[in-house]
Amino acid sequence: MRNVTGSTSADEPTSDYTVGGGATAQSVADALAGRSRRVRVRTEWALVRFALDATMLALGVAVAESSWRGAGFSATDSIWLVALPLAALVLLYVRGAYVSGLRPSFFDEVRRVVGATAIAAMFVTTARVVMSNEVVPSTQAVRPWLFATACVLAGRGVLAWADARARRRGETARPTLILGAGRVGRLLAQRLLERPELGLRPVGFLDKEPREGLESVPVLGASWDLDRIVAEHGVENVIVTFSTAPHEVLLRIARRCDELGVEVSLVPRLFERLPERLTVEHIGGLPLITPHQADPRGWQFAAKYAFDRVAAAGLLLLVSPVLAVTALAVWATARRPIFFRQARIGLDGREFGMLKFRTMRGAPEENGEADAEWAARELGGEAAQAAEPAEDRQTGLGRYLRRASVDELPQLWNVLRGDMSLVGPRPERAHYARRFEGRIYRYAERHRVKSGITGWAQVNGLRGKTSLADRVEWDNHYIENWSLWLDVQILVRTLAAVVRSPS
Repeated sequence: MRNVTGSTSADEPTSDYTVGGGATAQSVADALAGRSRRVRVRTEWALVRFALDATMLALGVAVAESSWRGAGFSATDSIWLVALPLAALVLLYVRGAYVSGLRPSFFDEVRRVVGATAIAAMFVTTARVVMSNEVVPSTQAVRPWLFATACVLAGRGVLAWADARARRRGETARPTLILGAGRVGRLLAQRLLERPELGLRPVGFLDKEPREGLESVPVLGASWDLDRIVAEHGVENVIVTFSTAPHEVLLRIARRCDELGVEVSLVPRLFERLPERLTVEHIGGLPLITPHQADPRGWQFAAKYAFDRVAAAGLLLLVSPVLAVTALAVWATARRPIFFRQARIGLDGREFGMLKFRTMRGAPEENGEADAEWAARELGGEAAQAAEPAEDRQTGLGRYLRRASVDELPQLWNVLRGDMSLVGPRPERAHYARRFEGRIYRYAERHRVKSGITGWAQVNGLRGKTSLADRVEWDNHYIENWSLWLDVQILVRTLAAVVRSPS
């Protein structure tokens, strides 16, 4: 075998790209047995979800009918009581509700459950009217759907909490081998380490000519070591990133993984251009992948911006007492100016003045900006070494306003004016943005849409002095996968984060 320093041992195969070998028949058999046990565990977990859904559907329908009838059910009633849960379970199964995903989202669960139960309720009500010729009051038709949906979501919420807790503890983590120790492979390993809730635990890289591993994720060998590594580390998932290995070798590795019962995932070329909405067609054995990205110049975004202005007007009226009290508090503790206007970059790189309540003493130019050190670190080079942390000039009231995000409320006026959106990439200061555009990968692409009061990067923990490259990646993902439902998710998660913020 060739080790990571490039030396060659007597056991190294004569072909540089031989796949397999290096493991005894017993070790491979043990690995397959372990794989079988883990598949059984996942199957049992799916059965638990199915049984819970069935129980909660039956409970919801029974409670709804009991409250409507007052007591007892006829034989005919019993048939329809059973029909609704059965139809809903079939639809949930068809919609993939019992397949474990990499990123389980309760918001996706809500959409899936509401859709399945609504269609089931409409189907059962229509069948009941057609087959029995009885008049079904609208309340009687809607109540079982509402009660059943609420019960299933409650059960799913508890199960999602238990699943997330188990994932964070690593109890359901699958040992994962990453093929390719290049930039993308290392980035992937780092992401998996930072997010254990994804359920994939990187155990190492497989690469004949690695650039560099991670301190906590070593390079374990080359293609000919696959069997041994799978057996020794109990690998359940192999992720193929970018490697110097020829196409034929990658195919042999994938086939060998199938034989070993190891799941294979692929990071495609041009992954930056692949949104969640895409079409896959085949010409013979050649797949053609057509991405369907959201169009920032299309009618959907025009409608989004129109809705933003209407919503901002309503929200300004709703929070006007909070704005008035905060303005008085700022004036009483720090005098004028009450508002702080700062040059930010928005749609198409245009500059605008973003409003916030003043939370600091003096002016930013007096002693430098609080995150100048962070900006210099993101830019790198000599600027990062020369930067010094600025003095903390937050007022006592300012700290509270920032923790509660009340200082951001004046930005509703920016939304009403058309400078910003409710949801979008957070705008950066003009003098920083000009410098970031040439240094941070895909930074300028954030300006395809209006900046937002909150954004996809922020609700995923990327706020404050976090990686700017990561923020840019999340922001561009939001733009290319935009939907009204995604905006709803972000707004709900933002509100939840504000409510949970320490007082």
